[in-house]
Amino acid sequence: MSEVLSQSEIDALLAAISSGEMSAEEIKKEEPKRKVRNYDFKRALRFSKDHLRSLYRIHETFARYLTTYFSAQLRTFVQIQVLQVEQLPYEEFIRSIPQITVLNVFEARPLVGRMVLEVNPSIAFTMLDRLLGGTGIIGISRSTMTEIETIIMERIFKNALNCMREAWKSILELEPTMEQLETNPQFMQIASPNETIALISLSTRIGDSTGMISLCIPHIVLEPMINRLTVNNLFFAQKKQRSEEETSALESRVQRTQLPVIAELGATSIVVQDLLDLTVGDVIELHRKVTEAIPIKVEGFTKFLAKPGQVNGKRAVQIAHVIPEGGEIAHE
Repeated sequence: MSEVLSQSEIDALLAAISSGEMSAEEIKKEEPKRKVRNYDFKRALRFSKDHLRSLYRIHETFARYLTTYFSAQLRTFVQIQVLQVEQLPYEEFIRSIPQITVLNVFEARPLVGRMVLEVNPSIAFTMLDRLLGGTGIIGISRSTMTEIETIIMERIFKNALNCMREAWKSILELEPTMEQLETNPQFMQIASPNETIALISLSTRIGDSTGMISLCIPHIVLEPMINRLTVNNLFFAQKKQRSEEETSALESRVQRTQLPVIAELGATSIVVQDLLDLTVGDVIELHRKVTEAIPIKVEGFTKFLAKPGQVNGKRAVQIAHVIPEGGEIAHE
């Protein structure tokens, strides 16, 4: 039955119901349909949506580090941001990139396997022109790089991999190392054609030039630690404990912090006129007895109780009691 009925079909249904030939309940009944979804075994989905969201968050940080790094190296306006994170077969990724491009093949221990950072030629040659003293405007299209240009590109992206180390630091301590730089994707084989990869696409702007930087990570590389790529684990890892060096440095700074410490002998209240009439030799009576312990206040909080006295002719206090944390509130 079509979703929209003509007027004649509506009239026929009403007539059938009126004559008793058909009931309203029969019309409501629909034959149950089996929900069938086509599945392409050549395009297996290995990453869950949760995994892809975590990769997106990690590489947002990666993009920020890259922006800072390339801005300093190229001395011009650079903007890099994550465009999308998707999963697709490795063969499809190879077909989608230009015949001549910049492919930075690298490893990241302790992960086993190779990954690739692909840089679109428009972005790569803009970087080269800036590094070699140009304005970053490419007037003619180029299809090859000289040996010197290849060495320059390899060096700048070798250092750029440090940004990946910092971005992944909350999940796993990686040690990315450049393996080789290729310009022809046909000579690069880091995974089987049907292997599922995570493709992180980074939209890149350098001055007036725009292009894409793509990070290809095969599923087989991430498989040993795939369970860490969940939102809960990601947030938990970001709140992980400090290292011993960080803790030691923090303790050292805290120990050198100067705080006001006040020993309060006592308090009283008098009228303003009595205060104005005070002269040398007058005695002010406090509300605390001589035998009572006096409070020691740190930043307005009473932290200790002490006995007043003298040491080597100087006024001093002897700590008699430590007030536990949270046992006292600040005094005005």
